Amino acid sequence: MAWLYLGIASVFEVTWAFAMKQSQGFARLGWGAITIGTTIASFGFLALAMRSLPLGTAYTIWTGIGAVGTFALGVIVLGESASAMRLAAAGLIVSGLVLMRLSAVE
Repeated sequence: MAWLYLGIASVFEVTWAFAMKQSQGFARLGWGAITIGTTIASFGFLALAMRSLPLGTAYTIWTGIGAVGTFALGVIVLGESASAMRLAAAGLIVSGLVLMRLSAVE
């Protein structure tokens, strides 16, 4: 269950980051409310995952999925740059996530 919780926490992390961008500095209250709600949910599921996963593993994977997922959403939905260097950087993060997952001992 811990890995499922971590996956859910990561989806909420991408969601709150996107919602924060859409809130325009919390000037748009609806998006601001989504930001706050999904942030709380993300931390809650991360806490559940950390009950059995090591701190370093859980936090690294949560942050990495959040970073790459937010990057992808920015490129796909917001039309942000997808330069070769940015894609390579995202690829390196994914490589690190795979290695972290493969090295995880439960």
